[in-house]
Amino acid sequence: MAAPNGAMPEGISSLLDTDLYKLTMQCAVLKYFPEIEVTYRFTNRTADLKLNRQAYRWILKQVSELANLRVTDDEINYLRENCSYLSSEYLEFLRTFSLRPDQQVEVSFKPTTPTDSESDSDEGDVSLFVKGLWLETILYEIPLLALVSEAYFKFCDKDWDHEGQIDNAYEKGLRLLEAGCSFSEFGSRRRRDYKTHDLVMQGLTQAKDEATKRSFPGKWAGTSNVHMAMKYNVPPIGTVAHEWFMGIAAITNDYTKANETALQYWSGTFGRGVLSIALTDTFGTPDFLKAFKRPAPPGHSRDPSLGKPNPSFAEVYTGTRQDSGNPFEFIKRMRDFYDEMNITVPKTIVFSDSLNVDRCIEYMYATQAAKLVPSFGVGTFFTNDFNKKSSGEKSVPLNIVIKLFEAGGNPCIKISDNLGKNMGDSELVAKVKHELGYVEKTWSGGDETKRWGPAKESA
Repeated sequence: MAAPNGAMPEGISSLLDTDLYKLTMQCAVLKYFPEIEVTYRFTNRTADLKLNRQAYRWILKQVSELANLRVTDDEINYLRENCSYLSSEYLEFLRTFSLRPDQQVEVSFKPTTPTDSESDSDEGDVSLFVKGLWLETILYEIPLLALVSEAYFKFCDKDWDHEGQIDNAYEKGLRLLEAGCSFSEFGSRRRRDYKTHDLVMQGLTQAKDEATKRSFPGKWAGTSNVHMAMKYNVPPIGTVAHEWFMGIAAITNDYTKANETALQYWSGTFGRGVLSIALTDTFGTPDFLKAFKRPAPPGHSRDPSLGKPNPSFAEVYTGTRQDSGNPFEFIKRMRDFYDEMNITVPKTIVFSDSLNVDRCIEYMYATQAAKLVPSFGVGTFFTNDFNKKSSGEKSVPLNIVIKLFEAGGNPCIKISDNLGKNMGDSELVAKVKHELGYVEKTWSGGDETKRWGPAKESA
């Protein structure tokens, strides 16, 4: 909803108020899978944190208003100038695109304790189900998650305010920059609300300016949120999400080749070596690395040193993203992999799992010691880091996700590098693990129900 008189908007006010990888994936879906039907489902991993009926009703209203959003001419021009990898065909498609939530989104509320009469204070579980063409429904994930988070902190946990958010972001950003970290802001999906996100961007902008004056070695690379990137004149950052690999695996029903097929289609959309940070853990990193060894399809490469006829994906790609499991094991695995491949060009690891300043600095040193290049996508720690006003205790964020549930009539699954992030039909998960020779992994830091602290003090 647009805000009057220049005030901060409530809910979602722009289709570009989303992560860049939703646009890049939509561009690829337009090219290869424009007629594929999919479904998405919502999961609240912090199940102890319940929403109430008032929050549910607000979500209903905000979801219906998504139908009114259109990409403006200024936004199209911004994408054309700053995201040259997005095809002209895609930008023309996006120019007239609109969401149809009345036909594509189902929102329901199940009270924890059913009663004969309804009250705004009734607590329960909100369910979200999205169904339609992949090409269209792919843009729901980020706004729906942001709306659920905003609703919870607007109507359920109200013991907080925005005081100090600019200073907090400034201090975190300055510490990262002073330490030499290269990082991006990744906090769209679980932000407390739009205003918080905007305040964080202000704080990071101030930190960047101060770091420049003081010649700090770090770099604020940009933000995953395209709207915020445009508003604050910083680069939009992003490549691909698990969704791409999950969808292609389900559509082809071939999990032994799913990673390679997904990489080939990606290169076919954008060219070889473009948007080239690889997400490794959709079906476990070991299986991904088998595909990563194989030759990349012919096409444009930004690296002139790769003049040989059949460079591997690992040679063409700038690096990989670590999003689950033990980060130190991942660093060692990637170092061993590149050594085995005789790849001496420095490669990047982008860390994006449950980060804070101390973890970024710790992972930076470990990555540099392995002669790899560290980078960080910091999300919830920026946009949903609050304490309760009454007690000073942590105001715990929701750990919420929306994932593909079906694609092309087949179920979708995700098998990460940590058991807590596995998703989908249990029988199919077991079958695919057997096919791929997957070795089960757990990590002490991987409890998804307590990612940012216990949901309740008794938990």
